[in-house]
Amino acid sequence: MRIENSFIPVRGVGEKTERTLWESGVTHWDEFEGRAVGTKTADRIESFIDTARDRLAADDARYFDEAFPSGERWRLYENFRESACFFDIETTGLDEHRDTVTTVSAHQAGETTTLVRGDDLSAANLRAMFADADLLVTFNGARFDVPFLETSFDLSLDHPHLDLMYPCKQLGLSGGLKQIEQDIGIERDRPDISGRDAVRLWREHERGQDGSLETLVSYNREDAVNLKDLSETVVDRLHADVFEPVAGTEP
Repeated sequence: MRIENSFIPVRGVGEKTERTLWESGVTHWDEFEGRAVGTKTADRIESFIDTARDRLAADDARYFDEAFPSGERWRLYENFRESACFFDIETTGLDEHRDTVTTVSAHQAGETTTLVRGDDLSAANLRAMFADADLLVTFNGARFDVPFLETSFDLSLDHPHLDLMYPCKQLGLSGGLKQIEQDIGIERDRPDISGRDAVRLWREHERGQDGSLETLVSYNREDAVNLKDLSETVVDRLHADVFEPVAGTEP
């Protein structure tokens, strides 16, 4: 499902009105001709479409991040998938004020980059890592990864953000990232490693144990890469639940 299929950002258009539009054959901005809604709502829709076309042509993900209800931001993914940055962090604990970030991995445009504490993990390198991202994609990143990085490195990560934990819940997928991956069939090279192990591996690395850092980095990178697979599955399933039964079209 793409942004151009959506009317829900318009004031006065909720799920019911949007569905009515789709059922009447208006499944894309190009098809809207004032049908199925009142005059005032039609005027607001036309105004939104005019503005949104320009913002989409300008690749302005921030405009749509602010325009869409929080529960519908998954609809941004199809339009901004090529410039999305899938990222995950590992830390020494759960408190961003007391614990430290050990590794940060980001997967974007088919490439995966990892920054490591004590080597190249710095505010400047993090800014560079996210500089070209129109959309950040995480799992529980709104409550964990983003605040941790902002506090630890004095950053402001105010990019448009798709936190997959919430659309997963919409689909009835619960638990942590590893559990959800298992539930939908995403396989891991290191299925026996958990977030708790990541803390242990870092401590072992600090004590000079060979191979610990390499294992930690591999685990962190797999988290970031798997977020792309999870995004594809989640967006496809939400499309099938929300749009396809009404419009009968592929995403």
